[in-house]
Amino acid sequence: MLQQPAIVPVIVQQHAEDAAVLHATRTALVTAAHVKLHHLRRCDDRLAAHLDGLSVAGEDVLEICAAALETPSAGAAFVAAVQALELRRQDWVQRLVVLAATVPECSAGLRSAFGWLQRDRLRGVVAELLGSAEADRRVTGIAASAMHRVDPGLIVARRLDDADPAVRARALRTAGELGKAELVSTLAAIEDADPACQFWAAWSAVLLGDREDALEFLMSAAAVPGPLQPRAFQLVLQALPVNAAHDYLRGLAADPANARRLMRGAGLTGDPSYIPWLIGHMTDDKIARLAGESFSTITGLDLALLDLERKPPENLETGPNDDPEDANVDMDPDDGLPWPEQGLVQAWWSANGARFAAGTRYFMGAPVTRGHCIEVLKNGYQRQRIAAAYHLCLSHPGTQLFEWRAPAWRQSQELARLA
Repeated sequence: MLQQPAIVPVIVQQHAEDAAVLHATRTALVTAAHVKLHHLRRCDDRLAAHLDGLSVAGEDVLEICAAALETPSAGAAFVAAVQALELRRQDWVQRLVVLAATVPECSAGLRSAFGWLQRDRLRGVVAELLGSAEADRRVTGIAASAMHRVDPGLIVARRLDDADPAVRARALRTAGELGKAELVSTLAAIEDADPACQFWAAWSAVLLGDREDALEFLMSAAAVPGPLQPRAFQLVLQALPVNAAHDYLRGLAADPANARRLMRGAGLTGDPSYIPWLIGHMTDDKIARLAGESFSTITGLDLALLDLERKPPENLETGPNDDPEDANVDMDPDDGLPWPEQGLVQAWWSANGARFAAGTRYFMGAPVTRGHCIEVLKNGYQRQRIAAAYHLCLSHPGTQLFEWRAPAWRQSQELARLA
């Protein structure tokens, strides 16, 4: 009879701590401006190795997970959820669902664990969550299904009409992610008193082809500060025709506080007529990198690869620092972006600008096509890949939204299938 190998608790604990840290790193990488799929793969391989180290401990690992959760974090919840799901411990899954409901920072970790594991490891577990009388469990089940692009019973189980607004909101979002084009009229007609439900109904309707009331709603939502504003702004700029996008951005231009949004919006709109304006802002250290990113989004140029960058300014202060009195704890949103050298970029544009037609939407150096978007998903940076995923849906309503947060090896498999 084979005996379970003896474990060294201190080593297992180190695996748990390192896995939690790598989860936090990965969470930042999936939306980073300087990360490509192969960079994400390196992080994923390291994370997988630590999770494999934990699996050797069997049921004993849950004791270590419980100790880590005494200081709740997304990383600790992720590690615990992966182990609980691998061990098929429904009691632990329920415990983590309750924790996520009371400690919001644990919610993302719990759900990302469902996205991390292969679909066959979730069989039965997700079905139990979807059939639960508890709203938090149903939300988790719908989110888990959506991350694997599996229908959680949107129509059959009437998820869009659920009595709980959190469940409805996640179901409405899932309809767009799954490319349920047959629901576009239903989604566009929804009038829900819950703001999140109304937002996700409009967001999904736009992804699925609506360019009327749902798009108008998102345009209004994009003007309201909050966690959903960036999503609304990006989808609006990518969904609007170029001329309508110009009008929308002109409406923002009167307020100097919108400088960064205008810069980002120019890149999302993709009209090369914005290029001289973008180049003109490449000497402004506050927005130079963002101007460079939008320039690259239109032209497809990698400023660092082509050595069209300058050194960072001296004494630049961005993001949090070591001063306990400084209230600024926000990360630098332009971290990792190159500093464009205005003169070099202008010289390139003078030599090559003639091949870009004003009034045409360009994305990464070419008009938006399915094949080009797939190439960007293969080789682009994460923020470019996210835009490519949206373009695929917007140009071909009914296309499932590519999951750019999935483990890198699963993304590579999906890209091979798409190609």
